[in-house]
Amino acid sequence: MTLETGIRKWACLRVCNLDFKSTEGEDLAAKSKKGSLFVVFFTIFIDLVGFGIIIPLSPYIATKFQASSFEVGLLMSVFSLLQFIAAPFWGSLSDRIGRRPVMLTSIVGIFLSYLMFAFSQTLTGLFVSRVLAGLFSANISTATAIIADLTEENERSKNMGLVGAAFGLGFVFGPAIGGFLTLAGENFGSQPPFGMSFAALGAGIIALINFGLAFFLLPETNRRILALKEKSPSSLESPHNSISSKFRLRDHRWNLITTSLKTPVLGSLLIIFFLASLAMAHMESTLGLFVKEDRGWGVSDASFAFTYVGVCMVVMQGFLIRKLMPKFGERNLLASGLILAALGLMTLGYSTHIGFLVLSITALAFGTGMVNPCVLGGISIIAKSNVQGGVMGATHSLSALGRILGPVFGGWLYGAVGKTSPFLIGGGLMLVALAIVVANWGTMPSKGKNP
Repeated sequence: MTLETGIRKWACLRVCNLDFKSTEGEDLAAKSKKGSLFVVFFTIFIDLVGFGIIIPLSPYIATKFQASSFEVGLLMSVFSLLQFIAAPFWGSLSDRIGRRPVMLTSIVGIFLSYLMFAFSQTLTGLFVSRVLAGLFSANISTATAIIADLTEENERSKNMGLVGAAFGLGFVFGPAIGGFLTLAGENFGSQPPFGMSFAALGAGIIALINFGLAFFLLPETNRRILALKEKSPSSLESPHNSISSKFRLRDHRWNLITTSLKTPVLGSLLIIFFLASLAMAHMESTLGLFVKEDRGWGVSDASFAFTYVGVCMVVMQGFLIRKLMPKFGERNLLASGLILAALGLMTLGYSTHIGFLVLSITALAFGTGMVNPCVLGGISIIAKSNVQGGVMGATHSLSALGRILGPVFGGWLYGAVGKTSPFLIGGGLMLVALAIVVANWGTMPSKGKNP
């Protein structure tokens, strides 16, 4: 059995139960769709493993270069800032030239950023590496567009759970892999690329493997590009479609975001996604500090808490969401997820017993695990196929904006208002998102539910 055959069989084990579109074009039908979804899953997983490796290392390596606390915070937020700026461009570009070249370019950029991080010997070098990583972070929005290309509307939301499962697994394994590689690197020396920087070098090697898999296994899935190759323009969607006509590739990225926000229902889902991202960023940026100062936890205890969140999200988004979606649909699960997440956040700061704290974290993790695939699936249902990339780019730009503002605002609340205030405000943001769902109840997508 060849390596490629082995890889394909492994891929089928993970995605064999996904339902796919029947296609009119023979080219797309001839490609391995299961292999494509495996590459999508692995790409997102590697992206989050790298994120999980780099983020814990950043404060330690930055302070090694005499960085102030403000500079450390800026280093940790610059990735999301550049991702916010660049994601709509990459999304629209994938609509124009195809998903495959954008995905491959993104992986190469991420690989180079990890190498630069590993070999940097100045604070400026670290900043440049994170700027590069943010600029080339196009794989998440492109990956969700690929899933939308390959799946029917009624299957799309539960298949978006694959994205969330990759997020959760990356969040679980990233810090662990980083810790192991750091210990290994210290055996070779303390100067870059060894010592703490060795973990970043490992992330780069994993990204290089990811490129090889994508290069050999990922076909083009953009139906517009496939139709052009077949010289069948008639199979393209009408340019006069009510949503499609609003999106033009010449539009500036900000116009893409504002146009998406103005589109009925789509705009509501984008706001919900932004609020959920902002609320989670509040928690992620202050939970470690809270359990250290208020509960006396050590680093390993805080790491377990974050790992547990990742495990819960994997269980929900990788397994449970596929069982729940046909029974309840996106709309009901979205509302339930927002309620659970709000309860988890608002009780987190007042859970004096370890058992209650675990319950709060569990509710938060499972709730968020419901929200993300329901929102992403709903957005992909509303957006037409020829603008999937652009809309997903706008979606993840707003999510990145939440991750930019969340740590800054959450940290300010923690110090100026009170230790529990970031969690209370985060829970309030989830309730605002729930109110938006209720206000648009009749028009919210629910195609994942069986008739």
